[in-house]
Amino acid sequence: MENAEILLSLRNLGVVYDTAQGPVHAVSNIDLDLRKNEVFGIAGESGCGKSTLIKSLLRLLADNGRTTADKCIYKGRDLLQMDHETFRKEVLWQEMSLVPQSAMASFNPVYRVGDQIVESMQAHKSISRAEAIDRAESLFDVVGLEPGLLRSYPHEFSGGMRQRAMIAMALSLDPGLIIMDEPTTGLDVLVQERILRRIREIRSELESSIILITHDIAVIAEMSDRIAIMYGGEFMEQAPTLDLFEKSYHPYTLGLKNAFPSIESLGTELISIPGSPPTLIGELQACPFSARCPFNGELCATENPALIEVSPDHLVRCAYHEKAPEFEKRAKEKSTWLC
Repeated sequence: MENAEILLSLRNLGVVYDTAQGPVHAVSNIDLDLRKNEVFGIAGESGCGKSTLIKSLLRLLADNGRTTADKCIYKGRDLLQMDHETFRKEVLWQEMSLVPQSAMASFNPVYRVGDQIVESMQAHKSISRAEAIDRAESLFDVVGLEPGLLRSYPHEFSGGMRQRAMIAMALSLDPGLIIMDEPTTGLDVLVQERILRRIREIRSELESSIILITHDIAVIAEMSDRIAIMYGGEFMEQAPTLDLFEKSYHPYTLGLKNAFPSIESLGTELISIPGSPPTLIGELQACPFSARCPFNGELCATENPALIEVSPDHLVRCAYHEKAPEFEKRAKEKSTWLC
């Protein structure tokens, strides 16, 4: 996919929240080229900046948050230079839509689900109510829901049904980019599998790109073409899915892989990463993972390395990435992480 059309291009994107304790650099130094018809996964533990990143793209940050970037281009249009009203009318939902993490609470409880989907279409597109209803019915069929459920209220839906209805709403205006924030959170394993299967089917039928946000390595490995591993508000490693799992370079990626079960190593004890993420108050003058990294050296405490391409389309942010083969062997030992 190296020569595929670039849909979204970001350079040095950052998000800062102004707080009483000082500026919190929730997201920093994000570089990304999202390709057309690609599923790009972003994985990392809670609080690493995944949701903040997508909120910044959709202009959904809290009042004390601000976004900066050297480049933020979607389909040739500079999103940062676009006024708020134009963004809401011409980009939000029409070009970029969101399946939020809190799908259980995303629908207004006093209106029928179908009415809310129809309203969202009519708010952004010149379309009759009859046409919008037809579109909503076809979308419910796409996500595996009976069209008659459009007349139901949100409380009459199960968690999985509500999640699928939210996906239908996100698809309603044929956006070029769909952002899914933890689409399987709070669902049982069987419902998760149905949701993921449905997303795969939708992806094969439509020409939308997807940014998939999750803390679940297994979900992102199954669904994504490329993956970025995020920590402390930055991308630590970014690579095609198979490359990332076959040859990881960053210690944090190695630690994440240890923390999730693999069918190839049944019975093997899972290894967690001790410690806590950085507070991100003020600008970091070191690698954000250095305090928890069992392989840190002198450079880790004095500089925050830039992303380096270690192989085609494989980027890593580590001053000692050339030692990756040694790190990989040692990372599999629990004693390494207890130092």
